[in-house]
Amino acid sequence: MTATEPIAPPSAISDAARRFLEAPRFAIVATLNPDGGPLQAVVWYALEGDAIVFNSCVGRQWPTNLARDRRVSFVVADAYDYLEIRGEVEIDEDLVRSQAVIAGLTRRYHKDEASAAAQIDGFAQQQRVTFVLRPRRVYERLSAH
Repeated sequence: MTATEPIAPPSAISDAARRFLEAPRFAIVATLNPDGGPLQAVVWYALEGDAIVFNSCVGRQWPTNLARDRRVSFVVADAYDYLEIRGEVEIDEDLVRSQAVIAGLTRRYHKDEASAAAQIDGFAQQQRVTFVLRPRRVYERLSAH
């Protein structure tokens, strides 16, 4: 983006999209590799206010891509219903907050506490990073959500 290009105002998440995102579905995050080619990864996420929060282990390619170029396409699909959010992420490298985020995400996706606790213990051994996506563009095709 150059200094002369206007920054798009944040895009609102509709009530239908909010309901759709509240279910623990999987998302696909698309980033750009250094050669310009796309890379997609499946992630857990949570909707916090008007932001999407997701997390990764440091050292994977897609977080490395986001550290270099913060633009992202974030897609959640369920059969023919889908939602795409585009924007730039904010990166939170605080280790304590990132561990808290992955613990919350683990509990969101694993309802069995013993299973969640075991997975959280494994994540505690990793250096984690958190991404916050505030939508610039929202595209949705949703039926009755």
